[in-house]
Amino acid sequence: MKFNVPSIACDGCAKTISEGIRTHEPEAKVDVDVANKTVSVETEASQESIKQVITSVGHQVE
Repeated sequence: MKFNVPSIACDGCAKTISEGIRTHEPEAKVDVDVANKTVSVETEASQESIKQVITSVGHQVE
């Protein structure tokens, strides 16, 4: 699944998002593209739950 996250500004944002997702889904494969402001996640979790995690670490999902 892929999310547009316009609030990604730097590698620090990418790290925060990745760590947040892995805290909830340790098996998740997370790829954050800072330049394109996208987050790609391979996980068994629902799209909605991953959106909530991204939001909970202070970012917006479009």
